[in-house]
Amino acid sequence: MKKILLLIQFLLFASLSAQNTDHKIYPSNVEVVNPIRKKTFNNEGQCKERIQGGNPQMINGYQIFNGSMDGDRQVDPQIAIGGGYVLHGTNNGLIIYDKKGKYIQGVSQNCFNNGIDPKLFFDIHNKVFVFDLWWYYDKAKTKPVNVSVSESDDPTAAWNTYPISRTEEVDGGGIGYSKKWIGYSYPGGEENTFVLRMNEAKAGKPATIYHFKGSLGHPVFMQDAIDDLYFFSIEKGDFVIQKVTEDIEGKPYAVVVSRKPHQLNHMGYPPQSPQKGTDQKVSSGDRNPKNVVFQSGHIWFSQAVNVDNRSAVQWHQINAKTGDIVQTGIIGNVDTNYIQTTIAVNKKQDVLIGFQEANENSFISPRFAFRKKKDKPGAIREIVSVGEGKGAADGVAWGDYSGSIIDGDNLTDLWTIQSIANEVGKGETVIVKVPFKK
Repeated sequence: MKKILLLIQFLLFASLSAQNTDHKIYPSNVEVVNPIRKKTFNNEGQCKERIQGGNPQMINGYQIFNGSMDGDRQVDPQIAIGGGYVLHGTNNGLIIYDKKGKYIQGVSQNCFNNGIDPKLFFDIHNKVFVFDLWWYYDKAKTKPVNVSVSESDDPTAAWNTYPISRTEEVDGGGIGYSKKWIGYSYPGGEENTFVLRMNEAKAGKPATIYHFKGSLGHPVFMQDAIDDLYFFSIEKGDFVIQKVTEDIEGKPYAVVVSRKPHQLNHMGYPPQSPQKGTDQKVSSGDRNPKNVVFQSGHIWFSQAVNVDNRSAVQWHQINAKTGDIVQTGIIGNVDTNYIQTTIAVNKKQDVLIGFQEANENSFISPRFAFRKKKDKPGAIREIVSVGEGKGAADGVAWGDYSGSIIDGDNLTDLWTIQSIANEVGKGETVIVKVPFKK
């Protein structure tokens, strides 16, 4: 009898779990937004030119060049690679280089309806660049999220910007994509996620924006060629995967894919990191991922966590269907802090993890590590230095995040951009190409 009761309880739990994952969440609000079109990146020369970076060189065997050099402490550096170009963004503006680090064009944010907290990607399926700028200080107080989409893989050519009003947003959000969708999630208000169709945005048509109540999680870079857009979040002790898909009438809805306890020992927020010659500590980043990648049926992300009262980098590969962890690795050291991390994964499941280092005997300095698919699970190869910081930052906020991304042209090379502290503790940037064999 006891066994029968246990079996009934198990079946009931399984039934409730299935109902939970099958529950469809439809948009709470739908609107149509018209784009602001520019024939060229610099609006046919009307935008003031911003010249930054370049200076390609080899450091420790890797091609490196400078990005923005005029940042404050909150640099927010990002890159996207495709069409033979590197598109780079920070809180001060946007710049285009070729892949060897030659400067092509640069503009400030006001050329794209203004904003801060840029996030960038190159859509490898539709061959376009996309970035967002959240504008908190607009006079109309609509706080638009300006989602800008190029019309081709040439970022110097035409762009369309969609100003999506988010009056209750309190900070910049995260962006992701699939073959069909662009997705954005953010803090503030009741509706924390929206999606729009990529084909409308690429064509410069009025775009239908679908808003969802609550947050679906961080939108994922969907490198596998599928229509559904996945979202990932850490909720207490669980890893939660959701996705936006369509019903038979073509209406988008969200559904939970999996919710699994992660059972990891190191999931606490990282402590602030010390610097040389000062009591001023700096932010180490966030245990919540700043970019998430869907590659080969798996979700990949890195995070900054507390390991023995130091900031360490922890990274994961998760089965996207079941939510089970395939492998986890930690990059940490009792004598230093690894901070502000992001991850990139190529089509062969080689991995690049970008981050910075700071401790009592050094200033904030850019680093990366990589692994190949054949390497032992959870293992990385040596940590590579691509510069040494020269001065101490004068406040807690530092960088806010970094950027790591796949090469959208060959889908094998991986790139990262990291901040580096200059002589007066302000943020400059270095862009690094890490080549892999096809």
